Amino acid sequence: MAFQVSPGVSVTEKDLTNTVAAVSASIGGIVLTAEKGPVGQVTTIGSETDLVNIFGKPNASNFEQWFTAANFLGYGNNLKVVRPVTGNVNAGVSGTPILIKNKNHYWDNYSAGEAAVGAWAAREAGTLANNLKVSMCSNSTAFGPSSMGGNLVDGAVALAATAVTVDDGSLMNVGDILEFGDASGWTTAPAGFFYKVTAVSGQDLTVARFNTMTGLTETGGLRHALVDNAKARRHWEYYFNFSQPPTTTDDVLAVSGSLDEMHIVVVDEDGGISGKAGTVLETFESVSQASDAKSSTGASNYYRDVIYNGSEYIYWMDHESTLANAGSAKRGQTFDQQGANDFTIFNSSLTGGTDDYTITNAEFATGYDFFADAETEDVQLLMCGPSQTAADATGDTKATMVMDVATARKDCVAFISPAQADVVNVTDTTEQALNVKAFADGLPSTSYAVFDSGYKYMYDKYNDTYRWVPLNGDIAGLCARTDNDQDPWWSPGGFNRGQIRGAVKLAFNPNQAQRDSLYKARVNPVVSFPGQGTVLYGDKTAQAKPSAFDRINVRRLFNVLEKAIATSAKYQLFEFNDATTRSTFRNMVEPYLRSVQGRRGITDFSVVCDDTNNTGDVIDRNEFRADIFIKPNRSINFIQLNFVATRTGVAFSEVAGA
Repeated sequence: MAFQVSPGVSVTEKDLTNTVAAVSASIGGIVLTAEKGPVGQVTTIGSETDLVNIFGKPNASNFEQWFTAANFLGYGNNLKVVRPVTGNVNAGVSGTPILIKNKNHYWDNYSAGEAAVGAWAAREAGTLANNLKVSMCSNSTAFGPSSMGGNLVDGAVALAATAVTVDDGSLMNVGDILEFGDASGWTTAPAGFFYKVTAVSGQDLTVARFNTMTGLTETGGLRHALVDNAKARRHWEYYFNFSQPPTTTDDVLAVSGSLDEMHIVVVDEDGGISGKAGTVLETFESVSQASDAKSSTGASNYYRDVIYNGSEYIYWMDHESTLANAGSAKRGQTFDQQGANDFTIFNSSLTGGTDDYTITNAEFATGYDFFADAETEDVQLLMCGPSQTAADATGDTKATMVMDVATARKDCVAFISPAQADVVNVTDTTEQALNVKAFADGLPSTSYAVFDSGYKYMYDKYNDTYRWVPLNGDIAGLCARTDNDQDPWWSPGGFNRGQIRGAVKLAFNPNQAQRDSLYKARVNPVVSFPGQGTVLYGDKTAQAKPSAFDRINVRRLFNVLEKAIATSAKYQLFEFNDATTRSTFRNMVEPYLRSVQGRRGITDFSVVCDDTNNTGDVIDRNEFRADIFIKPNRSINFIQLNFVATRTGVAFSEVAGA
């Protein structure tokens, strides 16, 4: 404290309430090829519904990975997903399609209009975005209702007809909504019936009935006959989604600007996203062409920024060429709303998006690199998904990559299933057992990995079929569920906590002799017992050397203890290495370990942090040492039951221990 030079009271406080904070042990991680979703970043998923909404539904190309993720979410609620960079690209309006990985990639590389792909691009890579259409209305005349003056019906048109000839079809857009009246005005009986222009050829229009309540085109032609020179009045196709025509926003008007306002609609043109063609997916009302425009709340109202912050489907990529002043500052600027003419609507269909579900070993490794840094990504349960791919027919390379990430981090566990070809459609169970053992024998020894015995057959509700799916998502999920029900240091195996969800049958259901062989090879059998369910029937890690760390519960116990105590120990950095600091550290760690002991994680412990291990040499090197001795609790793997028959007159005390 500072020295006082005159009488007074100085108040200070010191915090001696340091504790070891709880750390997460149940966060999963997986690399997943998908039909949509951000690419090249970690995305957190909380449920299967989130998985569908963000990364799309499973298909014939990615179902093994997809259901590995979904199966994990059946037990836990925190999964980190990386969609890897493969050969997929984003749909655009024109030019050569490009890959826009995610929002950060867009903002850093394309937000100033650097890409030559037209006015818009899909938010996410893949063919799904080829269904999208963007319609933009930039002026009140194009919005409607617009009485078209000399553009009158040319000749009489019969009831139910779908072809109408007008004096001038050049002012019509495909998609425009029309009303027809007679020469006296719009209050006559025919008024109020709406039609959509489905084709324009010179003076000839093709029309269909249109329902403004649903926004959908209906079958059938005119509901009434038209006389020669009947009047025509048009609207923008999506006018009924907006409260008023676009004119000038209040913000731009306040600084003497004008005509900046626009309305934008994102549409499922082909129906591949919503299931119904023409469905409006998003609307953006009263956005501005001015680069510095603000909304009433003070947020940016510049249409590029509004789309960036608010759309799930598209990015702005460039201004329409006829909007000459778009992107200018607002003060005193008159913005061009007209386009080619007063009736111009900017309609853009997106195309060129491609999928690529084939992942190379390099792309797979790059995906898992996002989980490599323990300081930036908190993950404890790392799933391989299907180990066998076109790039890795045996699965060894892919499995080893995931194991290497977990082993290098030293705070998570990798979950590995054998190659599909090892167990699926292999009719001889002896051959299956040999295949699984050979797969495990080819992988390195580490306590930071867990092997299982194969695949389960499960129902795919999204495609109404059954799929063979690797079990490593379930095994990781059992660990997450055990964390929630008990603690990470409890075994996830057995009938109490090891029940596998959704398994119709197993590709390989090992018998006792095969389970013995697999267990010695570090493989945890998954077994279906009649009337008792499908169960994880082991809790070994992939460590070949016999020790406490060859069990899942011990490995995960130490992962939790090491992470929690190491995180709290950071607050000792740059303090003095003296008796007070060492005592503070012990007083922080020992209550935490007693709590773990009380929850049956350990049987005993000792914390040594004093001058016996913090000698003068240690202190002079600016180091701090603490030795923490742990006696972990062990799970029961083998039960011996001895039954002894005795004569009627024998006292049990006489034969006890026999």
